[in-house]
Amino acid sequence: MAEKLMFMVTHGPDHPEHVTIPFVMAVAALASDVEAVIGLQADGVELGVMGRADSVAAEGFPRLSKLMNDYKELGGKLLVCSPCLKSRGIDAATQLVDNAEVVAAARFVAELTSATNALSY
Repeated sequence: MAEKLMFMVTHGPDHPEHVTIPFVMAVAALASDVEAVIGLQADGVELGVMGRADSVAAEGFPRLSKLMNDYKELGGKLLVCSPCLKSRGIDAATQLVDNAEVVAAARFVAELTSATNALSY
């Protein structure tokens, strides 16, 4: 994979279209042999909580839980903002999906600067 896309998601489950589109794009990228990384910051960290995506559905798109599973099966990792988790009282050790990796600013900067393109949702 020579190209890399970075998707930063700052919206939470209460914005179905904003949180669904980056997963659609990331799944399509991975299926096309383009590296894709999804970062969750601000309210977006809620998507990394087990079961939180189960009820999210944007009209005209697959359910978010299906897209997140497809993303995981294709090898996608979720980078989740550590301070954002702490400010919301989310326990990273017990509440996150298994392909979530808790990171801080330096890792986000490294991923963004190594990406061919970055998109924010």
